Amino acid sequence: MRAILNIIWLVFGGFWLALGYFLFGLLACLLIITIPLGVASMRMASYALWPFGRTVIRRRRVDSVSTVANVIWVVIAGVWLAIGHLVTAAAQAVTIIGIPLAIANIKMIPVTIFPFGKDIVSTRYLPQGTSVAHQVDLRP
Repeated sequence: MRAILNIIWLVFGGFWLALGYFLFGLLACLLIITIPLGVASMRMASYALWPFGRTVIRRRRVDSVSTVANVIWVVIAGVWLAIGHLVTAAAQAVTIIGIPLAIANIKMIPVTIFPFGKDIVSTRYLPQGTSVAHQVDLRP
């Protein structure tokens, strides 16, 4: 079912959303100081291209650098990419088949606005019984 949803997602909006993230990532990598923004954007492009079967989790420890990076991100790209998600969700919600896609678009907005301090992981790698809302540190 996830594969079918991902294919429908890709055709009806996912490609364009991922392209937006990718283009901003390329633009951000032009300056050395904004390379972390570009890396985050590329990570989000991957998630926007194929979102079903993956989820976003918060890291347990978030430092002040992540907070500053989130503020810069919101001003430069976060708001515009979130608007892209809202417009795509509105277009997808017109049909019954598009409603799950529209819901996924809305769920992506918080990580679109504040990507630093979060990780995108496959749902199969979450420990058994772990809710997505929990703060999980999966790194060794």
